[in-house]
Amino acid sequence: MQIRIGEKIRTLRKQKNISQETLAAALGVSFQAVSKWENAAAMPDVVMIPAIASFFGVSTDELFDFNRYETEEKVMEICRRSWEIRDEHPEEAEKLLREGLKQYPGNDIILNNLLCVIPVPERAGEAIEICRALTEGTQYDDVRLDAWRIMAQAYESTGDTSMMKEALSHIPEIYFTRTQLDAEMLKGEERFEPAHKQKRLSADWLIDMLLILADIYEERGEGDKAAAELECAVRVIEAFREDFNVAFFTGTVYEKRKDEIPEIAERIARLRA
Repeated sequence: MQIRIGEKIRTLRKQKNISQETLAAALGVSFQAVSKWENAAAMPDVVMIPAIASFFGVSTDELFDFNRYETEEKVMEICRRSWEIRDEHPEEAEKLLREGLKQYPGNDIILNNLLCVIPVPERAGEAIEICRALTEGTQYDDVRLDAWRIMAQAYESTGDTSMMKEALSHIPEIYFTRTQLDAEMLKGEERFEPAHKQKRLSADWLIDMLLILADIYEERGEGDKAAAELECAVRVIEAFREDFNVAFFTGTVYEKRKDEIPEIAERIARLRA
C-alpha cells in the first residue's frame, strides 16, 4: 500500500510539474515528509489523505488505485455495520471503522462516520483534526457540510465560542433537505426510504428545538412558556409510541427518546409549582 500511494503521489506531482517543496508547502508538511512518502519510507497520516487527493484533483480511491465502484460498495457495508451498533456500542463501531480505514486509508465516508463515534469533549481535538481534513479535502459536499457541523459542535463542547461561530459560518442556511425533496418528488417505492428518514429527522429536530426554547424561556424567567414548550416536547415523543421501526434505523423516535420524559416531567413540575 505504501509503495502504491508513494508512486501515485510522485506521478501526480510530476504531472503537475511541481517540486516536493511546493507540494509540501501546499499541504503544510516538510519536503522530507513528501520524500518519505514517495520512497515508501512512510505513509501519509490518515487525515492528510483527503487533502492530498484534493490537491491533485482526484478521489482518495484514485490515489490508492482502488476500483471506485467496488470500493464504494465495500465502504458502505462497513458503514452500515457501524450504524447498527454505534448507539449502544460506540467503541465497537469505532473499532470497525478503524479497521475499514486500514483497508481504505483516508476514505472520506469512513472518516465522516468515524466522527459520529468519537466522544467530545473528551476527544474534541481529534474530532476537529478529522473535520478540518474533510472540509479541506473531501469531494463530497454533504461530507464537507457535516464536517463543519461536527467541528462546530466539538468547539462548542470545549467552550471555544469564537471557533464554533467560525465553523458555523461555513454552513449555508437552507429550508429544505435532499431527503425531503426526494420524498416529495420521487414516485412510488422510491419515496419510502427518504420519507422515513425525513420523518425521523423532523421529529428529532422538533423535539430538540422545543427543549432549546424551553431553556431560553426559563433563562428569561418565563416559566409558564418554558413549561408549555416542554409539555409539547413530551407530546411529540409520545405521539411516536405506536410507530414502527424500519430496517435502516435501530429504533423508533419513541424508543430513542422515551428515557428523556421523566427528566422533562420533573422540569415541568418545578416550573409549574
